Amino acid sequence: MTITIHRPAAEVPVVDTSNVVVVGGGPAGISAAVSAARNGASVTLIERYPYLGGLASGGMVLVLDDMTNDHEVTVRGLCLEMIERMQKKGLCVTPDPKDMMDHIRATPEAWRRWSRWGLFDFHTQTMPHPVCFSAAFDPDAFKGVSYDLIRESGVKLRTHSWFSHTIVEGGVVKGVVCQTKAGLQAIMGDVIIDTTGDLDVAASAGAAHIEDNFILTTVSRWGGVDTDAAERFEHEEPERFKRLDHEAKRLIGGCWSFWWLKTPLPGVVWLNCPHMPKLSGLSVEDLTTAEMEGRSRIGKLLDFAREQLPGFEKAYVVDFAPQTGVRQTRLLQGEYVVTKDDVASRRHFADTVCRGRDYYTPYRAMLPREIDQILVAGRHYSATPQAQKSSREIPPCMAMGEAAGVAAVVALNAGTTVRKADITEIQKRMRAQGADPGDTPSANASFLEAAE
Repeated sequence: MTITIHRPAAEVPVVDTSNVVVVGGGPAGISAAVSAARNGASVTLIERYPYLGGLASGGMVLVLDDMTNDHEVTVRGLCLEMIERMQKKGLCVTPDPKDMMDHIRATPEAWRRWSRWGLFDFHTQTMPHPVCFSAAFDPDAFKGVSYDLIRESGVKLRTHSWFSHTIVEGGVVKGVVCQTKAGLQAIMGDVIIDTTGDLDVAASAGAAHIEDNFILTTVSRWGGVDTDAAERFEHEEPERFKRLDHEAKRLIGGCWSFWWLKTPLPGVVWLNCPHMPKLSGLSVEDLTTAEMEGRSRIGKLLDFAREQLPGFEKAYVVDFAPQTGVRQTRLLQGEYVVTKDDVASRRHFADTVCRGRDYYTPYRAMLPREIDQILVAGRHYSATPQAQKSSREIPPCMAMGEAAGVAAVVALNAGTTVRKADITEIQKRMRAQGADPGDTPSANASFLEAAE
């Protein structure tokens, strides 16, 4: 039996009002806020942490992938702009264009050059995996570029503001309340965009959703690594490497095929592991367990690497990500629920407003059924758990956020609700700002499912 206490009602001061209020300053939220502001709206962006970037920076998910198919870059717009800005700072690496040519990108030479950057198509079944356009970046560079974009576009930023609950009147979302060091604060808006990653805002408002989980990860970075020596060992002593790599993965207890990858900082590698299943990103207890267990496993791995792995003799922990790596929690059950088959068959929708690798996101998958004037953008969009697992990477979430920002302005300019926003106008504006809304399907798109 749960013991409860009664909390008396309190008056909450309204500290800000904007046309568009974006809750969650991760990749999708940054894109939504900047996109809406560039299209003429007043925008407030709310973030619980003291930095922007979400799992890209705070979670240190340091490769931007799932943004290209066999012949074209499908996620452009603000995501590509951020990559270019980080490259100018020398803190982002993308493959050499010549290594992405059809007759080179799947060769052993291209694989050796780029695999330890993580810049390859991991969806293919053959080895070596082909090199593809993707980006390895520095987390602080992502934060810095995010601040630049927010400042330049005139977005009002409120960090250190932890979402508390949604303000709903007559089935219409009017604003949100945040917990801060100054107490509860209300921020009001004409359109609210939920980019929390966990559907916090829409769920609080009463939107239908499901809960599921995938894996939690405590990401870290190591310094003092001679990556040249480590790569030579991998390629020149494959049998010994395989044996030691297997033991490393046993100590980790769960990881992708590569437990370490290079970063733009010389001698610094990142470890997107250990993976811990059956833990919920909505549970305080599970999140605490993940942090403690993850650090313990990484400590054992570091001792092993120093003793056994060439190139790691002087390795040390630089830092652990300040955010736990959460991949799946709440998922919206909106006007359309994207299925695994939709993603796998590359189903094209008439109301597509953004793309991932080679799949399409319908605008309806960003709309709750029960409430108005709220959009959902990011990994918590309306999809089945199986579909979400293969469509939750950072670039497509950024594209979704960019589309949400555009859609909010299209609706406001027309004096209508976001539910009735003109899809053609959203697509037109996305293209005008360099994004790809997916309105023009690839040759391998599927049109075999039921009519819209």
